[in-house]
Amino acid sequence: MRVGEQSTDPIDLVLGEVPVPAPLTPEDVRLAVRAVVVHTAEEWPTGPLCRNDGASYPCRLHRWGRRVLETHGLNERQIEALIQHGNPFVHVPFPFTATGPSSARPTGARPATTAGYPAPAPGRGGLPARHQAARVTPAAVRQASAGRPVTPPVTAPRWPRAS
Repeated sequence: MRVGEQSTDPIDLVLGEVPVPAPLTPEDVRLAVRAVVVHTAEEWPTGPLCRNDGASYPCRLHRWGRRVLETHGLNERQIEALIQHGNPFVHVPFPFTATGPSSARPTGARPATTAGYPAPAPGRGGLPARHQAARVTPAAVRQASAGRPVTPPVTAPRWPRAS
């Protein structure tokens, strides 16, 4: 069965097509990439089946993912390249333009602070400054400072060696 054809799978006849959300979000695009990569075709003697759920190819999620990615601006060749790449977590820029980064959000335009993260350092290509990691006090030192006796770590086994 071709990608544009109507499925004859009984579950598809009952449930119908998964609707494409009207305003696409970055999460919709990420899920669509996962859908087309994970629900790809696998050849069987009876014909191509979905690699993930065994339904006739293309399954409902694969068709939904293709429609979302086409709505997002990817063409057939780019969608096939995503499938051939095989990584369901590959990043597709949002909003997508075929010639490069979108003009809607300039490359260097980032918020000064993100919740819980330091502001990017100006001279390091937008990367935050690196700080020395906090030192963790070993449990023996913490217990000793609390006034409790501390037993030294065992360096040799307390049992005789088997000979």
